[in-house]
Amino acid sequence: MTSTDVPAAVVVDGWYELAEGGRWVDGRYVYVDILSGRLFELRDDTGPASPRQLAHLDVPLGAVAPVSGRPDAWIAAAGTGIALLSADGALDWLDRPEDRTPVPSRMNDGVADPAGRFWAGSMAYDGTLGAGSLYRTDPDGTVVRVLDGLTIANGPAFTADGTTMYLADTAVGTILRCRVDPLSGDLSGGPETFARLQDGEGSPDGMTVDEEGCLWVAMWGTGTIRRYHLDGHLLDTVTVPAPHPTSVCLHPSDHRLFVTTARYGVTNPTVTSGAVLSVPVPTRGTAACSWRGRR
Repeated sequence: MTSTDVPAAVVVDGWYELAEGGRWVDGRYVYVDILSGRLFELRDDTGPASPRQLAHLDVPLGAVAPVSGRPDAWIAAAGTGIALLSADGALDWLDRPEDRTPVPSRMNDGVADPAGRFWAGSMAYDGTLGAGSLYRTDPDGTVVRVLDGLTIANGPAFTADGTTMYLADTAVGTILRCRVDPLSGDLSGGPETFARLQDGEGSPDGMTVDEEGCLWVAMWGTGTIRRYHLDGHLLDTVTVPAPHPTSVCLHPSDHRLFVTTARYGVTNPTVTSGAVLSVPVPTRGTAACSWRGRR
């Protein structure tokens, strides 16, 4: 294992409370500020830059993915469920499963898989153990609970062939690996533990898979990003100048890792707490997959 300490560039100054869900979509970097319900895009990523706000919801916005064939439309993990978000900011709800939970909860991180399904996790507002779930939204608009008993579901991230999904349960310090049937979206057996973090190593948050099949994970609480080999051993640790990195996204054509961060929970925030950062890395990623829905 190596430890990398390279200068991080500030792409957007640190004024986000809880930035998350960074993705490359059609040559632009999109991300959310969860608790304020805002969606942003960034086209000049050589930064510092001024992002453009695409939407401002009256509910938390955990993550979005593009919708195939509908420019500027998104499928969103928002509020208590899954909705289609149009360019004018209107929401068309597919389902609100977290309305039916015993404790007040919200949706969290999410991503589309290579087969065109949208996966998103949830969590209780008060962090109740085991209150979170993982949902899959199929192309017909059906929202299915795939896993329950999670606490803070983060990620997910998929391999390029769509047969392996990684999922973090942030509160318990565990990264899970699930085998996925790429045709049906069903899990092949239960999740297995890919990595378990020890005290002082941080809490796994957002993640992405690079062109070599390795997993990059933002480590909340330690200001680090970890890169794991597909066999589970730790390859590298990258340090960033913010204690709470929340998501990671690899540029699809150059060797840069984009990192969202949070001011939330930081006692003495600086310009990099809540910033979007970029770090040079030796690999690349892929553009975000789209939800291939009918609506």
